[in-house]
Parts: sequence; C-alpha cells; structure tokens
Amino acid sequence: MKAKTVFYCTECGNETAKWAGRCPACGAWNTVVEQPTEKPVKKAGINHPRGSAAGVAVHRPKLMKDVEITDELRFCTGMGELDRVLGGGAVKGSLVLIGGAPGIGKSTLMLQICDNLCRFATVLYVSGEESERQIKLRAQRLNVAEEGLHLLAETDLENMIDSVHHLQPDVLIVDSIQTLYHGDVNAAPGSISQVKECTLALMQLAKGEGITVFVIGHVNKEGFIAGPKVLEHMVDTVLYFEGDRHASYRILRAVKNRFGSTNEIGVFEMRESGLEEVSNPSEYLLDGRPENASGCVVACSMEGTRPILVEIQALVCESNFGIPRRTAVGTDFNRVNLLMAVLEKKVGLHLASSDAYVNIAGGMKMTEPAIDLGICLAIASSTKDIVIPDKLMAFGEIGLSGEVRAVSMAGQRVQEAKKLGFETVILPEVCRGSVEKEKSRGIQLVYVRQIQDAIRYIMKG
Repeated sequence: MKAKTVFYCTECGNETAKWAGRCPACGAWNTVVEQPTEKPVKKAGINHPRGSAAGVAVHRPKLMKDVEITDELRFCTGMGELDRVLGGGAVKGSLVLIGGAPGIGKSTLMLQICDNLCRFATVLYVSGEESERQIKLRAQRLNVAEEGLHLLAETDLENMIDSVHHLQPDVLIVDSIQTLYHGDVNAAPGSISQVKECTLALMQLAKGEGITVFVIGHVNKEGFIAGPKVLEHMVDTVLYFEGDRHASYRILRAVKNRFGSTNEIGVFEMRESGLEEVSNPSEYLLDGRPENASGCVVACSMEGTRPILVEIQALVCESNFGIPRRTAVGTDFNRVNLLMAVLEKKVGLHLASSDAYVNIAGGMKMTEPAIDLGICLAIASSTKDIVIPDKLMAFGEIGLSGEVRAVSMAGQRVQEAKKLGFETVILPEVCRGSVEKEKSRGIQLVYVRQIQDAIRYIMKG
C-alpha cells in the first residue's frame, strides 16, 4: 500500500493536498515540497503511562478560587529592557520564542541574561550550533559568570531531555529550535515536522516540570520565524529582534505575550562587550538631525507605555516618469498613499505627478496612526520647501476628511517632548482636556482641528 503524502511550504509551513508551483498562503514560488505523513510518535522521556493504575497522579479540575498565585511566579532576567517586553519579567514554566535575522544578537542576549540568572537559579544552555568551548569563549568576551551555568552541545531531543531530567534546571535555553531533531520523526532537522515535534516536547517539559524555556528560532527571507505558523501559537511569548545587523541598535518587540502587553519594545545597542540597554530611545533616534532642512519633522508614537520621538523625513520632487514613484521606509506604504491623497484633495497640494519618499530615521518601524500628522507636515514641508523649527513636535491621526483626530496618552507625549527640550507641540484639539495644564507649562501647545490648520501654522513660522 502506497504511503500517504502531504505537501507543505518550506517558507510558511502551510499544508496542501496537492502540489502547487506557488504557495497559496504566503505566495512564495517553488517552495512546496512533498513529504510522507508520519505515524504518531512517542515522545521519549516525556510521555508516561497514564491513569492511576500506572501509579501516575491524575490531574483533576480545580476551581479558579483554589488556584494559588504568588509573586515568585515572575523573576527578573537582569536586563530591564527584556523584562519590560516580557511584561515585568519571565514567568516560571513559560515557553518563550525569540526570532531574528542571523547575527542580530539573539544568542548574545540569551548568554548575557545567564549572568544574572545563575545567581539564583540553575541554568542549562543547550546549543546545536556551537561547541562548549565556543560558548565559553563568547561568554568570557561578554563577562558572563561561569558559576551555575551548565553547557550542553546536543542536537538529539531525547538526549537533551535526559540531561534536563538529570540536572533539573530552573531555566533552559535552546539555541536553536531548527537544530533539534526527534529520532522517531523521519525528516531532516529544521523541517516542519521536526520543528513541531520538538516544540511540543519543550512545551510539555516547561508546563509539566515548571521550567522556564527560552528557544531561539531562525527567520526566513520574509522576516518570520522559519517553520509552521502554528509554532507561534504553541509558545507563550514570541519576541522578534529587529534592526540592521550592520547597525549598532537593536529593537526587541513582542508579537505575542500571554503574560503581558504586546505593544512594549526594548532597545539595545550592540557593542564589543555585548548588548547594552538604551533607557531613552528618543535621544538616540533624534541624534544627528539635520539643521534648517525642509521635509523633516519630529513625531511621537506610543510603544506600550513608552512614548518614543522619531524623526520623519520626506522628499517630494517632480517625477521623470509617467507613473510617479512612491516609497515608504519604516511605516506603512498604503498609509502614506492615503495621507497624500488627503493632502491633495483637502489641502490643495499637487502631488499626483510627483515622486514621494518617506523615511522614519533610525531604523524604527512605526505603524501607529498618531504619526499621521507628522507625515503630512513633512510632505507639505518638502513640497513647499518650508523649514520646520527643530524644537517643534507633532502628533495626531488624520481622517479622510482632513480632520485631526484624537490619540491616546496625549499628556505623556507632551511630557516626553518637554523633557527633551522641545518648545512647541502641535496636537489635536480634541485632546485639550487630556493634557494637564500644570505639567505642560513651559511648552507651547498648538491645538488644530484640520490638517489645514497645522500646515498654515508651519507656513507662518
């Protein structure tokens, strides 16, 4: 009897009943491959005989009021930026997946937190990509304490689980999930089946024995963690390391977090001694701003509870081709086109035959609608060749009618601008009541109802 086969995409993990030249899920070409379906496998070292007859305690349902929660469930990793993204620290028995491009600093981050974790916990660092000597050399370069840190160079899942049962660590770090393989799964390491089975085993290990597990995952060319999308649904927290590997700054962003907010970000700077935390990202993002240059304005975006000031740059020029070229870096391309249509219809700026380039300086990716006002002012400034004062900051959402709509936490945004030495803030009129007068003293607040009012103000200025 012929074995049944399935077809899956090597980029996103989508399974189909038949082969196709293009994946129907992610749209990638020539990524659909055939693989025989596997029989249910036995997770060695994890699954045990079930039932009271086998001498294993059976878990019974509990009332929620009977479930005890203590402060000991969370612990600090020693890096404030990582704790911020995790929601106040790591949770015991949680499974955390960290993804990022090669060389971005994932292994460095995990090895650095071991310096603090080893002071109060037993840590096991499992690497399938480096030997113990290589890990120790990197640990010495990062000044990581060697006491309490156990190293294991292993790719076999069963051997790793046996080591975990023998050592009984409090924290387990796996680098990376694509290097692990299950002996009973007939597939190469890093394949869809292997990644799913190994992640399931790690999840059972974390939940069953209360071990905090950090897993490093590689990303594909689209920037997503390689493997099936279901992998992100299985874990508790998904963190992405963003940034150019050739630049010094890194951004850690939570995509999924069952124990905290998904809007928080952590900012790091890569140095020779490892990753250094950046407590105030607005300062470095605004460092090196051009003076007396048109098309530049500072806007404010909220990442969780943290206001971040970014410089928005725009360049508008006459197109040399029949179809104008539009480019957006660091923000949503379609959003920029929408705002340009509003400027042409409601303000009267002639942009239909012009090339437009919008950039968020510093390598940040901002998608919050609060930066709409900043984008519009930057485009208008470049079109009219008007220099916006360096000490001016703007924020607000723009509607299709040209109205400037309210945004959340307007008071915190004004306070951040005041702290960094800004003198003028353009903000929505509807946010007047949410800005405290006592805390806004010493800074000029310009309330606007329409985008025309904001553009009229910078043209006067």
